[in-house]
Amino acid sequence: MKDKKQLPLRSGVGIILLNDKNNVFVGRRIDNPKNSWQMPQGGVDQNEDFLQAARRELEEETSIKSVKIIKELDGWFQYDLPEYLLGKIWKGKYRGQKQKWFVMKFTGENDEINVKTKNPEFFEWKWIELAKLTDVAVHFKLDIYKKIKKELSFLGFN
Repeated sequence: MKDKKQLPLRSGVGIILLNDKNNVFVGRRIDNPKNSWQMPQGGVDQNEDFLQAARRELEEETSIKSVKIIKELDGWFQYDLPEYLLGKIWKGKYRGQKQKWFVMKFTGENDEINVKTKNPEFFEWKWIELAKLTDVAVHFKLDIYKKIKKELSFLGFN
């Protein structure tokens, strides 16, 4: 395997999905044996803009289509994979991700949400208070989730 520093970052998107109480959608990943949860996220396909990718990823992971776009957060958010995941995720091509994040409001009903999709990534989901976001995050995404909490509090979502 290449030296970690030589590997590029994968371009990705993340979705902060809020319900009518401003709680945040999180899913528990099928491939994560610990009690860690994450917001929907994924890669950007060729010739796809970031918002298109965010909508597609949200639908692929949760079946959700009923959303209103609130804001694209400024700048990039990035994380590196821990050593034990290098070479196992993304066929070993990347050391982590740099992501554009979008705040979206869920405008549908909870029965629209279905994580048992064609290629499921989550085996369960829930709404949590924004304050608890960093309590449930996997350790290598914790810094991103801290930044997101801070950004959302600036926007008035507490």
